[in-house]
Parts: sequence; C-alpha cells; structure tokens
Amino acid sequence: MPARRKARKRALDVLYEADLRDLPPSEVLRVYLDRIEKPRPDHMDYAISLVEGVAKNLDRIDELIASYAEGWTLERMPVIDRNLARIAVFELLYVPEIDDPVAITEAVELAKQMSTDDSPRFLNGILGRISEFATR
Repeated sequence: MPARRKARKRALDVLYEADLRDLPPSEVLRVYLDRIEKPRPDHMDYAISLVEGVAKNLDRIDELIASYAEGWTLERMPVIDRNLARIAVFELLYVPEIDDPVAITEAVELAKQMSTDDSPRFLNGILGRISEFATR
C-alpha cells in the first residue's frame, strides 16, 4: 500500500472513532499516537496533518459535503463514507500538492475496501461535483 494511502487509512481510523464516539479528533489522535509503534512510520506525519486539517476545517468541509450530497444528509451517510469524504474534501481544498483526481481516486479506492458496494460510486459523484464547482 502506498505511503499516502496508508496515511489516509490511519486518518480515517482516527476520524471514524472520533465520529462514532462523539469525541474531538485531536483527543482520539493523541490516544492513537500513544498506541502505535515507535518510531512512528514516515506516513504518520501526513496522517496527522489530515486529521488536524479536517478537524480545523470541519464546518466548511461538512457544509460542502451537505450541499453537494444530493438527497443525503451527513447523518444518513455511512460513517466511513462521511469521513472518507471529509479527508478528500480537505485534500481538494487545502492540499495543493495533491491533484484533485488523486484525492478522489484515493477516497474511492478506500471505499471499495472498507464500505458498501454503493459507496465508491456515491463518493466519486459527490467529490467530483465538489472538485468541479467548489474548488474554482
């Protein structure tokens, strides 16, 4: 698994737990970092930046997801899909070195591995619309 995909997966682990337990992502991240092996894998720096970036910009990210998710509320989305979308939208908006198609493809690939059969298509659609209209 490529390093950035590993980082996204780790960020998803933290954001998923924070979402399910209704805890601040920073708190879950701190505990998560205490549990992982030392020295930290190289990809952890990017995972940390994803978690911190999503947490810092959560209101704007969720606003975009909600407005582009036709017929879906954030609460109705599977927790994995919601957090994969959050990571991808953060990358689309705030990480200029990641090309939009890469951010979208990575979310779709993780959804194929970890979510429902409909999730890859759902995420591809919503992230494509956000990329096309919101990141101009």
